[in-house]
Amino acid sequence: MSISVGLDDYLVHGIHGFYDEEHNKPQPFNISVRVDLSSRVEDGQLGSTVDYAQLQEAIDNVVLHSPPTRLLETMAQRISEQIQDSENVKTVFVRIEKPEAPLPHPGGLPYIEYTWNR
Repeated sequence: MSISVGLDDYLVHGIHGFYDEEHNKPQPFNISVRVDLSSRVEDGQLGSTVDYAQLQEAIDNVVLHSPPTRLLETMAQRISEQIQDSENVKTVFVRIEKPEAPLPHPGGLPYIEYTWNR
């Protein structure tokens, strides 16, 4: 049995990035989080699963309510850390897309993906 809970394509604006100038003006981050559960979900028991709101709050805490993060890899780890404490969490997958990343020329969608396993 395998159950996953997720939040895809959550668009938030934050002041994160490697370059100092990225900390002056919010830019978009498109974030997806998936959690694989380790045990059976009990009907009517929200505590036996992961609430979608918990996923959104983890993203908000890191992107909206934390000091600037230089690397998206660090941002993804911090999001994961806020979720992985739940007993029923086996795997946390975080994808962060940065559509306005400073690139040498137009084209492509920069992203990182991070996976944590219990």
